[in-house]
Amino acid sequence: MLYPSIDSLKKQIDSKYTLVSLAAKRAREIQAKDNLLLEKYDAEKFVGMALEEVAEGVLEKQASDANIQYEDEM
Repeated sequence: MLYPSIDSLKKQIDSKYTLVSLAAKRAREIQAKDNLLLEKYDAEKFVGMALEEVAEGVLEKQASDANIQYEDEM
């Protein structure tokens, strides 16, 4: 069984796509800056650490700004 389970993650983040995107961005941030939000992690890899942060509720989705337009949206 994987930890954290997808069911516990879906309680925090409603979309699987958003969850994957958030975890990937946070994993890159952990790798680059080594700023951890939890005291202890079960996971050894950065993506697992990011998912643990989501499961604990310390990492949440931020509201998107409608005024920001990205290159691929032009």
